[in-house]
Amino acid sequence: MAKRVLIAGLAGGIIMFFWGFAWHDLLGFGLVGINDIPNEQTVVGTLKTSVPERGMYLIPGMNIPANATSEQKRTAEEAAMKKAAAGPSGLLIYLPAGNAMTPKMLLTECSTNILQALLVAFLLAQTRLRRFSSRLGFAFVIGLVAAITTNISYWNWFGFPANYTIAALAFVISAYFLVGLVAAGVVKSSAEVAKGAAA
Repeated sequence: MAKRVLIAGLAGGIIMFFWGFAWHDLLGFGLVGINDIPNEQTVVGTLKTSVPERGMYLIPGMNIPANATSEQKRTAEEAAMKKAAAGPSGLLIYLPAGNAMTPKMLLTECSTNILQALLVAFLLAQTRLRRFSSRLGFAFVIGLVAAITTNISYWNWFGFPANYTIAALAFVISAYFLVGLVAAGVVKSSAEVAKGAAA
C-alpha cells in the first residue's frame, strides 16, 4: 500500500507541476485578472523611497501602536474601516529586491505539488471506495475544498478580481482532478487491501 501511495504521490505531483506550467504559460491563464499599474515608474519610485522593507501591506493601514490596549485597537480598526470605505484600499505584496523566477522557487513548487498529491493518495488509501469513479470523485472533492479554502476568502475580504478568482479556482480543481486520475488508478482502497490479505 505504501509503495502505491508513494508512486501515486510522485506521479500525481509531477503531473500537477507541469499542469501548472501549461495553465499559466501555454494556455495563458497566469495573468488573468492582473493589470499593469498606470504610471508605473512614478509609483515604483515612490514605493522605493517610502517602503524600504519587504512585506505585506494593508491600505489603509491599521496604525495600531505596539502594546496597544483593546480600546486603542478597536479605535484604530474603526478608523481604518472608515478610510477603506472612502477608498482607496488594497493589499500590497512588496519585494524591494525584486522576485525573478529561480530554480529554488521551481523546486519548492514541485515539492509542494508532490506533497499535495501524496496527501491525496494517502487519504484515498484510507477509504473503502472500490469504484474508480468514486475514488476520482473523492480526490475531486479534496480539490474543491482546497480551491475554496483561500480563493473565495481572498475575493471576499481583500477584493481579489472575480476573473482572477475564477481562474484560480479552475486551476486548483483541474489539478486535483488530474491527481485524482492517477491516484484512483494506482491506490487501492482499504477494503481491497483487506480483501487481498484475506484471500
